[in-house]
Amino acid sequence: MGVILPLSRKVNEKCMRYIKVTKFFTIFLGVSGWLLSSCAQRENAYKTMTADLNEKGIKAIDTATFGTGCFWCTEAVFEQLNGVLRVTSGYSGGHVANPTYEQVCEKNTGHAEVVQIEFEPAKISFDELLEVFWQTHDPTTLNRQGNDVGPQYRSVIFYKDEEQKLKAEHYKRELDKSGAFNDPIVTEISPLINFYKAEDYHQNYYLNNESQPYCYFVIRPKMEKFQKVFKEKLKR
Repeated sequence: MGVILPLSRKVNEKCMRYIKVTKFFTIFLGVSGWLLSSCAQRENAYKTMTADLNEKGIKAIDTATFGTGCFWCTEAVFEQLNGVLRVTSGYSGGHVANPTYEQVCEKNTGHAEVVQIEFEPAKISFDELLEVFWQTHDPTTLNRQGNDVGPQYRSVIFYKDEEQKLKAEHYKRELDKSGAFNDPIVTEISPLINFYKAEDYHQNYYLNNESQPYCYFVIRPKMEKFQKVFKEKLKR
């Protein structure tokens, strides 16, 4: 067990980290040239919009696959962003096909808990998703986020193409140089080989289980902080 810091010091350190990373992205993105309806209603609107834009040859939808620890937390964060159409919890990076949650928890399948994010590049860029990625977990702890310990909780970006790879590597390198984090970033950056959707009960877990102890005591405080920092990027 590491040294237990006073609560006020822990909070101050986290706040300073948020400020440093926010400042980094504000400056870097400023000079860089890089690029309440029902579920059925949302699904129909999503399909219609995608079909219309595809007919016009417009890249309407892109995907990003991130792991920031427990996918219940990661999903809850990213599905609030304007421009994000759908977030699916699942498993990536392992050698077992169609793994179950129980198998992944045994820590020998090689999989990480991840989310696959479908987003509209016209409304939110991959760069902006990376900004949220770096800020909403600790990328300096190996195979651990808080009390969640194991390789399935590793910090990871699974890139789908060369552009995503270059951006992820670039920001990781520059953030390390900037001193935004006290320790080196250990985030894994690997090609997306597979994505297996998690069991249905894991999908929209926070929204469906807000009173569950893990949701109330772990995810809820994280969400409150996220909503304050990224209030301009949230769905209205």
